[in-house]
Amino acid sequence: MPKPSTEAQPQYKVEYREIQPYGTLKTLPIALEDNARAQSVAILNQVLADTMTLRDLYKKHHWQMSGATFYQLHLLLDKHYEEQAALVDTIAERIMALGGISVAMAPDVADMTRIPRPPKGREDVPTQLARLLEAHEIILRQAHEGAAQADESGDDGTNDLLVSEVIRTGEPQVWFLAEHLAETTLLRSDK
Repeated sequence: MPKPSTEAQPQYKVEYREIQPYGTLKTLPIALEDNARAQSVAILNQVLADTMTLRDLYKKHHWQMSGATFYQLHLLLDKHYEEQAALVDTIAERIMALGGISVAMAPDVADMTRIPRPPKGREDVPTQLARLLEAHEIILRQAHEGAAQADESGDDGTNDLLVSEVIRTGEPQVWFLAEHLAETTLLRSDK
């Protein structure tokens, strides 16, 4: 039997080390004052936690959709999920580019989110859509307020992300969802 090579052996037993605590900033030469960066990181982390929650709410409802419009809503909710997933990455990377630490783990997101938690069970279509609309409104309100604060502090990048990405993704999604709640009658053909 050949002798095991110690050189090729991965050293997977390491002492875990945190290199930057959550809530701190590292210095980066991005021409923004520390107070502006700290403010933007805090705003963006809240938007991130809520966007991660909205993303997951979309997937929950995608899986649990039912009713006469099942197919259309199943596809629409998955499309919106993908768009929210892309936003999550963009927001998290902006936080890191500002020298902050982005919230990342589900327990931390659950602690931070302002979006009410739905039941584990399946809800009817109007309830599912109303929950998504409520979540969007929470995020859009934060995005408008955060964009104004970022503008005031001179953080053009965060302002642009909140307006051009978060708001411009969220508003059409709200429109598409809300139209499914219009008071229209489904007709059945007896033929």
